[in-house]
Amino acid sequence: MIDRRGHSSILNVRSFRGADFDTDHYLLVANIRENLVVSKQTSQRFGGERFNLRKLNELEVRKQYQVLFTDRFAALENLSDEEDLNRAWENIKENINFSAKENLFLHELKQHNPWIDEEYLGFLD
Repeated sequence: MIDRRGHSSILNVRSFRGADFDTDHYLLVANIRENLVVSKQTSQRFGGERFNLRKLNELEVRKQYQVLFTDRFAALENLSDEEDLNRAWENIKENINFSAKENLFLHELKQHNPWIDEEYLGFLD
């Protein structure tokens, strides 16, 4: 028995009724075709720095960030029109990242426990 979603993946099925397994079930062998697809989560992972944006909920941290942010962008108002657009964007990005690093700090990812621990490995040896 297989659900409708996977029925097109089965290419060939054969049962072996005389297999001696001391059970009332029959041995079943199937050829299955599977398509592997890249997960959206893995393709959209961000390898750069992640800031702790929850700190912006604190009033004091938010005000410090706003002051630093406006001070850094005040220097950008004096840009000339001849400056390259890509360089201007790099300046803006640097200012946002610098302001966030100063006040928000980096977001620390949770450390997941390994699925098998040293105690269990000791039992296997």
